[in-house]
Amino acid sequence: MLALRILLIGITLCFISLQGLQAQEVTLVKSVFFGGGSYYIDPAQIEEVKAFIEQAPGGIARHQVVVSSHTDNIGGAAYNQWLSGMRSETVSGVLHKLGLSPDQILIQNNGQQNPYYDNQTLHGRLANRRVDIILLPIVL
Repeated sequence: MLALRILLIGITLCFISLQGLQAQEVTLVKSVFFGGGSYYIDPAQIEEVKAFIEQAPGGIARHQVVVSSHTDNIGGAAYNQWLSGMRSETVSGVLHKLGLSPDQILIQNNGQQNPYYDNQTLHGRLANRRVDIILLPIVL
């Protein structure tokens, strides 16, 4: 597992683990938050994702996009893995509608594994119900 340093847009998050990626600087991260057991994205967050993608330095074509989904620990591991996948699919669908190609998007479904926030607190569970959209610069 590889820990990468990231710059933040709108949330406090210091490190993220991405399996199978080479070490490189992460330039931008946008988190999409969900209700418990939900994979619905409200219109306001869709607009935020659109603005985030439009502001990619040098244009979105110069970035690999990682969709890294997370859940809290409420429910079983299998359910949370499924929910994580559904959240990734929903966010990927939004990205496709914004013009990103499927080969530009790498999906990482974490389920309830490797929570960044403490699932023993309400705040931690709320913060873990998210998908991080991570823009990695493509080095030519």
